[in-house]
Amino acid sequence: MRVLIDGTTLLLRSAGVKNYIYYWIAALWKAAGKDKIGVYPFLNGLGGLQHEKSSASPAGTWARLAWVLFSNIRGNPLLSLTIRGVDLFHASLHTVNPPRRIPLTGTLHDFTCSLMPETHTPGNVRATLAYAQRLRRQARRVIAVSAQTKSDAVRLMGFDPECIDVIHHGVDDAYRRVAPQEVARVQAAYGFAKPYILFVGTIEPRKNVPLLLDAYFQLRASTRDEFELVIAGPRGWSSELLIRRLGGGFKGVRYLGYVPEKDLPALTAGAAVFVYPSLYEGFGFPVAQAMAAGVPVITSNLSSLPEIAGGAAVLIDPRSVAEMTAALERVLLSPSLAAELGSRGRMRAAHFTWERCARESLAFFERAAG
Repeated sequence: MRVLIDGTTLLLRSAGVKNYIYYWIAALWKAAGKDKIGVYPFLNGLGGLQHEKSSASPAGTWARLAWVLFSNIRGNPLLSLTIRGVDLFHASLHTVNPPRRIPLTGTLHDFTCSLMPETHTPGNVRATLAYAQRLRRQARRVIAVSAQTKSDAVRLMGFDPECIDVIHHGVDDAYRRVAPQEVARVQAAYGFAKPYILFVGTIEPRKNVPLLLDAYFQLRASTRDEFELVIAGPRGWSSELLIRRLGGGFKGVRYLGYVPEKDLPALTAGAAVFVYPSLYEGFGFPVAQAMAAGVPVITSNLSSLPEIAGGAAVLIDPRSVAEMTAALERVLLSPSLAAELGSRGRMRAAHFTWERCARESLAFFERAAG
């Protein structure tokens, strides 16, 4: 059996989905080999993971994107004619005109475009909903990255639950084995002088960073004097006001902007607590990564986040500043609780491996091709 996976996301600026595609393909190649798992458009290597730019060279990126745009013209048979010896095509939302006569599969990440369209650009809403509808009509089977995403797919889009397999993401092993000297190196490089509360994620409305800022400023003065609030992540859609607020010079608040992938494990492992008050997640990579690093986690009690945390995090109402403030005080001022959460998080994160994800995905492909 040969599977061709649409890896167009690797050529674009992207965060969580690019993380998934990059590590998933690497794990599938390791488990099954490149002869069984191909990557469209004509990607034979992954390069380094860089969320802000393409994994390919500039010339290679533009040539491949031009090919994707041309093949997406309605009725254009180019993709069907050029793909040979493929048993399954695993589409992404960039596959507007999927190949004919080849069984289709795909991955459903989340349904924020249905549930919270105001947190996305109109173009992204249209493309994501069209992708989900295309999978519902044409795909033999689909992967949902969480039970929450599967439930949403059935409830909101009318998917057949029997055709959806829940396969959780993995976490890069770099988060499980961060050396103390690497933590010290990263902290020195970013000029940290105090313990810190950490948030990692794209700066966009859904991530709910304003609530985190409000909660930090409501901490007791003695707690703020002891702990900084560190926000790491690239600018996203509708972030201008928040970026200005983050750059306002407030005491104790530091905005790092985009942090390279190589620094994230140590930055995460060095945190006193990791906080993720997102309003909705299909999976929530940063929560799983922080747990793998043994860092206590505070996150939302909504969407997939309780499922991913699995009882190993403090859950709060992401609309309540008071709950977030109380949770921060509780974890920061109780070393025993922080240690317990870190230990439970490591145990929970043992489930999130790319080896398991690849194994379950290969079984999924066999069922879809069967």
